[in-house]
Amino acid sequence: MTTIDYSVWDHIEVSDDEDDTHPNIDTPSLFRWRHQARVERMEACHKKGEDLERNLTESRRKLQEAQKKVQELSLLNTEEAKKQLVKAQEEEKRLKKEERSCEKKLEEHQREERKMPWNVDTLSRDGFSKSVLNVKPEVKEETEEEKEEKHKTFVEKYEKQIKHFGMLRRWDDSQKYLSDNPHLVCEETANYLVIMCIDLEVEEKHALMEQVAHQTIVMQFILELAKSLKVDPRGCFRQFFTKIKTADQQYQDAFNDELESFKERVRGRAKVRIEKAMKEYEEEERQKRLGPGGLDPVDVYDSLPMEMQKCFDEKDIQMLQETISKMDPTEAKYHMKRCIDSGLWVPNSRTDDDAEKEEKEEEPQSNSAR
Repeated sequence: MTTIDYSVWDHIEVSDDEDDTHPNIDTPSLFRWRHQARVERMEACHKKGEDLERNLTESRRKLQEAQKKVQELSLLNTEEAKKQLVKAQEEEKRLKKEERSCEKKLEEHQREERKMPWNVDTLSRDGFSKSVLNVKPEVKEETEEEKEEKHKTFVEKYEKQIKHFGMLRRWDDSQKYLSDNPHLVCEETANYLVIMCIDLEVEEKHALMEQVAHQTIVMQFILELAKSLKVDPRGCFRQFFTKIKTADQQYQDAFNDELESFKERVRGRAKVRIEKAMKEYEEEERQKRLGPGGLDPVDVYDSLPMEMQKCFDEKDIQMLQETISKMDPTEAKYHMKRCIDSGLWVPNSRTDDDAEKEEKEEEPQSNSAR
């Protein structure tokens, strides 16, 4: 059976006109003073909350500017820039402490505000100002062509930023970079990093592949966390870094296990890609070698008897003719046809050359005879 919790009613402040007063006291005036004092307390509390929120917003704005300055100075290599970078990093550190202090003060104030007893003014406030129908919006499923076009457009626009994120090493650096570029927290970034890992492994840049693989799993863990919480990934990536940096051993072990599994999958995919590329290259080379009859001269040479192979190795036509004359005519004909079809042997080429040469030598003699 469902029970109703009435404990909330224990923290209601009585109305100003509920209790009895002494006959000699001006009761209406007392009630007005009480109400005015309570309203002033509520207004002061509300104003304090607004001031704390304003301070936090301003602190975050200054921190964002400082982080941007650090990022810009880190790209410069001059001595002056390095000195300024040290100062900017110190300022960034100070502003981070200030931001945490503001967040803590606001949280404490909100807790105190929730503890304040209800009264006639707060009880009479509207709980809802509008009605909302709980209708789940219809989500249109993207086609493969639309997904591919979306990925292509995203990569063309943010490829440089994705690569930069892939090269980061420290948790704090990754969190800061995503804070400055929240649009990177998405499936497109994760997909590009996967392809980048495979490319690096194919190029035998193993150490670099392992670094980018780490960042790939970071992005995939953020996306999985967003799915489990049913929120936008851009709104929960800080939670991931908080959890992974607090040395939660079980979470850290799960992360490391997935990272090692992913690197093995990348190596496997890279191996398959290399083997496929080698096969395609070998096939292209084979097609280039094919003779007029469509046979591969390498295959035909390997199938020849050792005596015939020796003739081709030494390029001795006389030896080849003698070898063929000693062979079975059917077998000799079979091998010679294959040699012709593969281009190992070009028939009548020498005879034609000799005939042409003889024709040229005979030409002057015939003229002189005339």
